[in-house]
Amino acid sequence: GKSTTSQNTLAALADLGQRILIVGCDPKADSTRLMLHAKAQDTILSLAAEAGSVEDLELEDVMKIGYKDIRCVESGGPEPGVGCAGRGVITSINFLEENGAYEDIDYVSYDVLGDVVCGG
Repeated sequence: GKSTTSQNTLAALADLGQRILIVGCDPKADSTRLMLHAKAQDTILSLAAEAGSVEDLELEDVMKIGYKDIRCVESGGPEPGVGCAGRGVITSINFLEENGAYEDIDYVSYDVLGDVVCGG
C-alpha cells in the first residue's frame, strides 16, 4: 500500500501543476505502475546490463512519462536477500544526476524498500 499511497499523493500534486519525478527503488519495479497504467517498467540496471553499462544509456531510455507528465524511473536491483540493492539505487541516482533528470522538477519521490541495507 505504500507505493499506491505515494502515487496517489503525487498524482494530486501533479493535478495542482507541480512537476514530479518518481524514482522507484524496489527490485519489483512496480513503483510507477499506476502512473504508467502498466505492470512494470524496464529498470536502469536491467537496461544497463543489456546495453553494456550505465554509461551506454540515455535518459530517454530509462524515463517514461505518465499521468499529468509525471516522470517515472525505476532503478531496479537484485531480488531480496541477494546482493546489495543499495548499490543499484546509488548507481541509478548518480545516472539521473549526471543526465539532468532533476532539472525543472518541484518534487522527487523515492519509493524505497524498508530494508535496503548492505551489511559487511
